[in-house]
Amino acid sequence: MRPYDHLYFDLDHTLWDFGTNSRLAMQQTVAEMGLDKLIPDFDRFFAYYETINTKLWEAYRKQEIRKPELIRKRFEDTLNYFNITTVDPLAMNDHYLKLMPVQKQLYPNVLDVLDYLKQKGYQMHIITNGFTEVQHRKIESSGLAPYFKRIFISEEVQAPKPDKRIFQHALSSCNARKKKSLMIGDSWEADILGAKNAGINQVLVLHNTHPQTTPPAKEWGEEKEHYFQNISPSTTTYIVSGIEKLSKLL
Repeated sequence: MRPYDHLYFDLDHTLWDFGTNSRLAMQQTVAEMGLDKLIPDFDRFFAYYETINTKLWEAYRKQEIRKPELIRKRFEDTLNYFNITTVDPLAMNDHYLKLMPVQKQLYPNVLDVLDYLKQKGYQMHIITNGFTEVQHRKIESSGLAPYFKRIFISEEVQAPKPDKRIFQHALSSCNARKKKSLMIGDSWEADILGAKNAGINQVLVLHNTHPQTTPPAKEWGEEKEHYFQNISPSTTTYIVSGIEKLSKLL
């Protein structure tokens, strides 16, 4: 008997390798826009962009800024830092967003795990922060689309994770019971605490590639027998060291 009926997955940094795909898209953007000579140290340029982008997305999740400001400032601030004044930041953003969602790199074993879960009869969905057109293209181009029944995107729902409203909307849309639903993601704040506050059990996936994967310092292990029991009296938080470990939990 399955422990859950509905599985809700985060997309970026959980299934879709955002770090690798973003870097590949930025390298291609720089090359196709002829910026190689203006950006002699790509690693430094990309690292600064990632820092700015992360801060702006955090502000966006908190609804402190809106989409137009995010997409303008992440390239505007980066280009200004490197004293590049001949490039339109919005044009660079548009070029990057055409290339980024068609990158196909998933984390190891993702499709094998999804095949396994699909054969087990789970109904699988995605709850993701991001822009509608970009997230849908990622899911389609990477081969993830056939596995998921419903896609819930923060821009459409108008409630970014960790806002519990996006989780409540997903549950009601799927006619799913809290106790028979599970959220799977990499972000302690957005996925784990967000789902906990909505009354849903959670799985924290540690890929060791993204700073948001690290929970507060506690005793924890890699297998399903090791989980936080004191995060909430009403939900359970499991820890797995890679997406392939879901087969042991589910």
